[in-house]
Amino acid sequence: MEENKTQEPVEPEKENLLDKAKKLLDKADDFIDDKVEDVKKSEAFRKVKETYDKAEDYVEDKIEDLKESGVKEKLASFADKVEDKAEDAVEKIKEFGKKAAVKTADKLEDIAENIKKKAADDEKPESV
Repeated sequence: MEENKTQEPVEPEKENLLDKAKKLLDKADDFIDDKVEDVKKSEAFRKVKETYDKAEDYVEDKIEDLKESGVKEKLASFADKVEDKAEDAVEKIKEFGKKAAVKTADKLEDIAENIKKKAADDEKPESV
């Protein structure tokens, strides 16, 4: 029986603590709301909000200017031109490489023929 008696008073105390906690939370919430309103009414908040709005407008204007200026299209066009010129340069380098290889091969053949002739000329006087 004593257990039942001790349990009954504990429950009202818990409810009282819970009610007190709720009241305290409500008061804190009201206090915070009041302070937020006070801050919103302050001169500093108004100036910060104006500055923020101006900065937002400025950024939006600059973004719009970039879109209207066609930078993206200009960059794409520039990239296409660079790609075309690079392809042309690569083709010219390939052609130059082929021509240089042919000329080098011709020179090497000429040198080889000259060496053969000299070798043949050197052998003829010895055998005479």
